[in-house]
Amino acid sequence: MAYGDNVDPKSRVVSIVLVGFLTAVMGYGLVNGLNISIVKTIAEKLDVVDVEEPPPPEEPPPPPPPDNVLPPPPPVVIPRPPVALPSPNVVQAVREVPPPPPPQYIPPAPPAPPPPTPDLSAAGTPRGNPGRWATNDDYPARAMREEREGTTGFRVTYGTDGRITSCEVTASSGHADLDAETCKLIQRRGRFNPGKDRAGNPTGGTYSNRIRWQIPR
Repeated sequence: MAYGDNVDPKSRVVSIVLVGFLTAVMGYGLVNGLNISIVKTIAEKLDVVDVEEPPPPEEPPPPPPPDNVLPPPPPVVIPRPPVALPSPNVVQAVREVPPPPPPQYIPPAPPAPPPPTPDLSAAGTPRGNPGRWATNDDYPARAMREEREGTTGFRVTYGTDGRITSCEVTASSGHADLDAETCKLIQRRGRFNPGKDRAGNPTGGTYSNRIRWQIPR
């Protein structure tokens, strides 16, 4: 006789329920136990690897405020180049141009003459007033008594010192005493500024004049 034939059907049902319950509990435990070990393993790996988060990107500084922003220049309008129109064909009469005349030979201008040498010559001049070389006080007494009058022309020669060296009568008054008195007074009182030659050296010279003898009234 088999063992099963003596088992109570109620006990069999209870045993089956207990076995199922135990199987469920063991399955739950196995499932939970595996999950916990897996979570611990993953947590340990996560603790070993230190992942640093990248720093947040820096924001660019704000642009500086605009300083006197000028308005944009006006657009440059480039004019179109003018279109050259074709010039009409103009037929002009060609005139015969005579050949140019042969070149003429022009002789060179003669050289300019040298500048003239400055003339430093100058004639002598009387010193003072020649009219005072003979006065009424010098009238010869005899000629005055005889009331003789006349004009005597004379010419004198003087040296480089201005003194008279000679005197001659060039026109007689008609009276010898009046002519003689003329040269006598001129040689005694006459003086000259000597002249100059071309080199500027003092020179003598001659001088001519007249004296009129007239009795004062």
